[in-house]
Amino acid sequence: MVQAIYTIQENTALTELVYKMVLEGDTSALTAPGQFVNIQLEGKFLRRPISVCDFDESTITLLYKVVGEGTEQMAHMTVGQTLDVLVGLGNGFDTAKSGDTPVLIGGGVGVPPMYNLCKKLLKEGKSVQVILGFNTKNEIFYEDEFKALGATVYVATADGSYGTKGFVTDVLKNLNYTYFYTCGPMPMFKAIETTVVTSGQYSFEERMGCGFGACMGCSCKTKYGNKRICREGPVLEREEVIW
Repeated sequence: MVQAIYTIQENTALTELVYKMVLEGDTSALTAPGQFVNIQLEGKFLRRPISVCDFDESTITLLYKVVGEGTEQMAHMTVGQTLDVLVGLGNGFDTAKSGDTPVLIGGGVGVPPMYNLCKKLLKEGKSVQVILGFNTKNEIFYEDEFKALGATVYVATADGSYGTKGFVTDVLKNLNYTYFYTCGPMPMFKAIETTVVTSGQYSFEERMGCGFGACMGCSCKTKYGNKRICREGPVLEREEVIW
């Protein structure tokens, strides 16, 4: 984990509520797709945890949804402003178990961590399928970015306004795959759990206090005892989770 000051290079709206923020600074603590950062905001006691969408030698890309006062504050920040950020938090996805044709499933704000994971798997020579799930067409983001990487991309919308009408599982049940990776809301996870036919990894979205394992505020029951989503997670193996 690294705590440092980062400079905003970009902060633009992708949809009505989803924004893309690019931060410039130290990225040395980021070692795997699926890790997250924790951002200090002026006037807020708790930091805001945001999953990492992508990173390189000098920048971190975050995609976040405006859902409260903290993210609303972020949406009004401008290029050149600085942020105090904890970087390299959590354990990310393990690509060694993917097999040759993994499927990546992102629901809403669970889409961002799938992007860097997709890049890594493609670089490893895997044939990657991506399912993106949204409520409606106006909420869709990053479909073209995944396609540009070279992945096969499917989109499901609950209201049928774009792509497959229904949920990510309506696409998943018709695919062949060797392994799955997913991030999204708990109802989506429970539906996936009854649909998938392989092993896989879930990246959990939880409310967090400290973000690095001190407060025990984001524990999840597993077959091996309680695990902290911010420390032992956010990625957990399918076989260990107690639903």
